[in-house]
Amino acid sequence: MKAFTYERATDVTAAVKAVAETPNARFLAGGTNLLDLMKLEIETPAHLVDVGRLPLSAIEATADGGLRIGAMATNSQVAADATARARYPVLVEAIVSGGSAQLRNKATVGGNLLQRTRCAYFYDTAKPCNKRQPGSGCSAIGGLNRNAAIFGASDACIATHPSDMAVALTALGAQVETLKADGSSRMLAVADLHRLPGVTPQVETELSPGELITAVVVPAPPQGGQIYRKARDRASYAGGLASVAVAGGQVALGAVAHKPWTAAQAQAALAGGASHAEAAKAELAGAQDQGRNAFKIALVGRLMAAALDEAKQGRGA
Repeated sequence: MKAFTYERATDVTAAVKAVAETPNARFLAGGTNLLDLMKLEIETPAHLVDVGRLPLSAIEATADGGLRIGAMATNSQVAADATARARYPVLVEAIVSGGSAQLRNKATVGGNLLQRTRCAYFYDTAKPCNKRQPGSGCSAIGGLNRNAAIFGASDACIATHPSDMAVALTALGAQVETLKADGSSRMLAVADLHRLPGVTPQVETELSPGELITAVVVPAPPQGGQIYRKARDRASYAGGLASVAVAGGQVALGAVAHKPWTAAQAQAALAGGASHAEAAKAELAGAQDQGRNAFKIALVGRLMAAALDEAKQGRGA
């Protein structure tokens, strides 16, 4: 690990200003992803601003019947929250399916959304990776790409986003609340937070330098069932092969793209009266495999149809 300086933030505004004004500075929250990447020298920040103890962990009901979740709340806190369990079962199921209990006890909501890909070539510094070194190439194309994207990939990157929570929040229509270095704040849909790779896969979100996620705001729960289903090689210490979040008439997919994937074609088909299998087929008409990950297309189709069936039966309603 390369040497770095460290400060513990005591004020939200000062923390944002410190990261924005200090070259190569990063926020540190739970550290469950960033510290691992620093040990491998994939991430090499010169300065860390620890925001983990800022007063941003409250979970509160909103006036319109929704829920505001502070960005420093841990995954375990959200999964144990009575309101979240009663009104947003898809979110709780997604959180519990992601990582071990020990990781959930430490990982924060904001950090979960901003975790980086688990692509093996991203972690292997001996291999070219456009996310690590722009312009060096994508080793996963034509390589060991079993876990690669089937939607939204480019010639520069076929990696997937690993967050389960982000998939559920996308289906729920949640937004992130942020604070910028100039003191302004904004709301941004979770569905719009992450970027597809295009020609700049190293630019992963729409956040500006120094912009800090301060909360996630979830609207009132939709009518209908809520379901989160995930397929993976084994029950623990394994990333997802694919996942589906259903919240009312909204469907989002995980581990299939560089960002949580809104299943717009499936949603449109469902609105038009299509069966669940037909809706899944409509979405997958645009899927593209990279060779070794071709199985994911059929897997997602089965997983999506099954999740929609369960949601229709009232699970999580």
